[in-house]
Amino acid sequence: MSTRYWLGVVCRDHVRRGTGLGIAQLGHGKRTGLARLSPGDWLVYYSPRTSLRGGAPLQAFTALGEVVDDVIWQADEGAFQPWRRRVRYLPDAVEAPIAGFGGRLDLTSGPNWGYQLRRGLVELTPSDFARIRSAMVGS
Repeated sequence: MSTRYWLGVVCRDHVRRGTGLGIAQLGHGKRTGLARLSPGDWLVYYSPRTSLRGGAPLQAFTALGEVVDDVIWQADEGAFQPWRRRVRYLPDAVEAPIAGFGGRLDLTSGPNWGYQLRRGLVELTPSDFARIRSAMVGS
């Protein structure tokens, strides 16, 4: 199976927590999005806001990493028990505002493109991933 590229929509505060733990968590802790990912796939986070409730608008790609394995587990944080999986994040990645792409992404090419982000997980084209990765890490 070939490598696939994914865009997870998560606020920056949660992205930072996940990258610090080396995990991915999507869709407010639901398992379904994580189950679509395979080892060797790449995950890019897009953060519309800095934090979930009341955060400032950000609209930037905030992290990227490679899915490590097939293991999906449920964490125990008391009343909240989110599903997670391991991701090896690129430590040298920098935030890249989506506005800096000037509409040159397949992701943003259609009218009302932002509606698809409400799903929380969107597959990216290889060319979009390459452009985003280049903007974030220069390679």
